[in-house]
Amino acid sequence: MHELDAPDFGFGFEERPAGTKENDDHRLGHRERMRERVLNAGARSLADYQILEMLLFAAAPRGDTKPLAKNLLSTFGSLAKVLKAEPEALRKVPKVGDAVIATLKVAETLGEKLLRAEIEKKNVLGSWQALLEYCQGTMGNRGIEHFRILFLNNKNHLISDEVQQTGTVNHTAVYPREVVKRALELGATALILVHNHPSGDTTPSKADIDMTSEIMSAAAALNIRIHDHIIVGNSDCVSFKSLGLM
Repeated sequence: MHELDAPDFGFGFEERPAGTKENDDHRLGHRERMRERVLNAGARSLADYQILEMLLFAAAPRGDTKPLAKNLLSTFGSLAKVLKAEPEALRKVPKVGDAVIATLKVAETLGEKLLRAEIEKKNVLGSWQALLEYCQGTMGNRGIEHFRILFLNNKNHLISDEVQQTGTVNHTAVYPREVVKRALELGATALILVHNHPSGDTTPSKADIDMTSEIMSAAAALNIRIHDHIIVGNSDCVSFKSLGLM
């Protein structure tokens, strides 16, 4: 294709200036060697920056993605935190545009769907470890608080999984009436409450305990059971029931 006819993909990713044929061949050879390594030794053989580098191939078919991968890891601290970073935070990183953000969000969603598959169409109370892994995978390593509700039917199968509120780094406003209203709309007979602590400390606060009590009271009036309230940190989860708080 003639250079003037090259399409503008709108990656928002600054590619390297055109180099020599040797440089271009080296970059293409590097990508091919990485693909061969995955096929021969498995993706687990890659370092986190290499996994991210390969993921970003989709956003920059011709660019060198290694520097950006390393910069993202340096900025956010881990691969999980890169994938869970809010788009506004990602945009502050040089060379990150719409295509990079879209690629990262697709990867994040794919991981969440794989975890969710382990609890779908099952009694979640009988798949508790898988449920905790799902909560950790979807809620851990986030920069702001999210309040999530798992809506269950009378067999304790998952009906819906919804983020009800997002907040700041240490607070999310939750309205018991809205929680119960949504449960009635979905025909849920039981709920599991989940929220994260961006600080990483999973110790329930007084506000957490009071909010849980208020939701339990509102739900009990309509025969809706609250099975548990799970607080998610960066690397672990804590259950209110296991702490004797419910």
